[in-house]
Amino acid sequence: GGYKLTGEIEVSGAKNSAVALVPAAILCDEEVTISNVPNISDIDSLEEILNYLNAKITRRDGVLTIDSSNIVNKEIPEEMSQKLRASYYFMSSLLGKYKHVEMYFPGGCTIGERPIDQTLKAYRALGAVVIEEGNRYIVEAEELKGAKIYLDMPSVGATINTMLAAVKAKGKTVIENVAKEPEIVNVATFLNNMGAKIKGAGTNVITITGVDYLHKSFHEVIPDRIEAGTYVIIGALLGENLTIKNLIPSHIESLTSKLIEAGVEMNISEDSITIEKRGKYKAV
Repeated sequence: GGYKLTGEIEVSGAKNSAVALVPAAILCDEEVTISNVPNISDIDSLEEILNYLNAKITRRDGVLTIDSSNIVNKEIPEEMSQKLRASYYFMSSLLGKYKHVEMYFPGGCTIGERPIDQTLKAYRALGAVVIEEGNRYIVEAEELKGAKIYLDMPSVGATINTMLAAVKAKGKTVIENVAKEPEIVNVATFLNNMGAKIKGAGTNVITITGVDYLHKSFHEVIPDRIEAGTYVIIGALLGENLTIKNLIPSHIESLTSKLIEAGVEMNISEDSITIEKRGKYKAV
């Protein structure tokens, strides 16, 4: 510690976006390509599930191509689903596409109680029957129908899961009290690029008009705002002409505005931030 940090560093794709985009890809009826995918273990685990379901995948230099036209909708084993929390996005994608899914409760990091009650509430509102057998779930519906759904809390996971389940449902779905994070917008944009009809992502109400078919598309994972913010903070402490590239400044504006108030000298451009030099910062 104690050394100046200078030069350039590039922010990778957002983990919380990528782990939803990959399961969302199986809703497509053709092939999709996702770029700027971070090289992390969660993506490895999602790829393992895709392979198990018989999807055709290529992954190279952060670009992931997924062809799910020959997917076999079978129960996702417990040892796979428990590797990460985001595995439950497969539950929504498979339900939305095939009206039937069987899998175990998702795993992931232990940060207190993380129920999926809001996701199950959405499934039931759309017309699905949810059978719980311990930590195993069977969810099925003769037909998914649009509904008005109010989330008891603005959960990112429940918001994404409801979008995935509703995108091919008959009629209109209105989801209220939704999460507004950039990852929500990124997933909605991905689905819209494939032909979905989603409006309101980024606000507290999302409206979805169901479609029958989703076509191929190319999509890019947004930069990871948590990683970007981490680099900006360490730059504020130790940076001198340190440039953080491949970020969206508006995604971390609440952080940078407070650091500027504290006396951090930074130059903010369209997709990068340069910490110019350290100073004597003041409390804010």
